Amino acid sequence: MKNAIITAATKGMGKAIAIAFANEGINLAICSRNSDELAAVKAELTALNPKIKIFTSVTDCSIKEQVKAFALEAEVELGTISIIVNNVGMYTYSSILDDTEDAFTKQVNTNLAPAYELYRYFGKKLMTARSGHIFTICSVASLTPIAEAGTYSVTKYALLGLSKVMRLEMQPYGVKVTAVIPGSTLTASWDGMQVDKDKMVLPEDIASAIVNAYKMSPGANVDEIIIKPAFGQI
Repeated sequence: MKNAIITAATKGMGKAIAIAFANEGINLAICSRNSDELAAVKAELTALNPKIKIFTSVTDCSIKEQVKAFALEAEVELGTISIIVNNVGMYTYSSILDDTEDAFTKQVNTNLAPAYELYRYFGKKLMTARSGHIFTICSVASLTPIAEAGTYSVTKYALLGLSKVMRLEMQPYGVKVTAVIPGSTLTASWDGMQVDKDKMVLPEDIASAIVNAYKMSPGANVDEIIIKPAFGQI
């Protein structure tokens, strides 16, 4: 049985990805800052597939020490981790000039640093194993910046850059690295806004794309997955 670690997996894309991997019979290590939400998702996943192991951790991914502790505990509980899903992120609607004093640090620590730390922790282990797959949830803002979400765009550009560097470093060892680049996706970021879900990407679409990329033959790597709403960005 393979083991996957997913950051921020109690809602939105993270939860959909956890469900998709559970359906594939993959053991899961998931984290969130909310213990009640973690317990509820664990119960849902266990009901979905009682044969898999599920490790949960209350983790604030913006804190380096907690990310590293989550990685270590996941290994202890499940064994070798071969799938990494860098999902945690935050969206702040603000131009750079209107940012709060801590906006840059907070978004770097949430949107970029956790993926960097998990790569530092697992990278050489994946190289030694000569197998594995790293998925990083970026954004269309990684390709085309959004002035009204300036610092968010900067961090997502950096995250896509990190994914490209990881892929180049992992290539000689057969470890796959995929950047997932969603457009307007129906997640908690849209709470309180009136949107038509039939004109948006759904979290399940992202999860389906990830599982399909994961299941490809050993010689095939999907470098980037770009998924946008059929009717255009919201």
